Amino acid sequence: MIMILYWMLPMILFIFGLFCFVSNRKHLLSMLLSLEFIVLMLFFMLFIYLNLLSYEIYFSMMFLTFSVCEGALGLSILVSMIRTHGNDYFQSFSIM
Repeated sequence: MIMILYWMLPMILFIFGLFCFVSNRKHLLSMLLSLEFIVLMLFFMLFIYLNLLSYEIYFSMMFLTFSVCEGALGLSILVSMIRTHGNDYFQSFSIM
């Protein structure tokens, strides 16, 4: 019973993060926050899976390192977008 709770809670939170990512397309910051939430839930599911099968946790540390790099890259894109366009609205700049 407890294993069902261990798997269902991250799955529900992952689906909630996907729903927030799809529904919030107005600001870049809200999209980045929902992406970080999705990555955090993936890390939690990976950690549970590796502990369940008694594997080493080294791969989860690599995943966490890459997710930190992804977050830093997203923040740098946000800062450059605010410096060039003045805000983080997607409607404020055109593609061409």
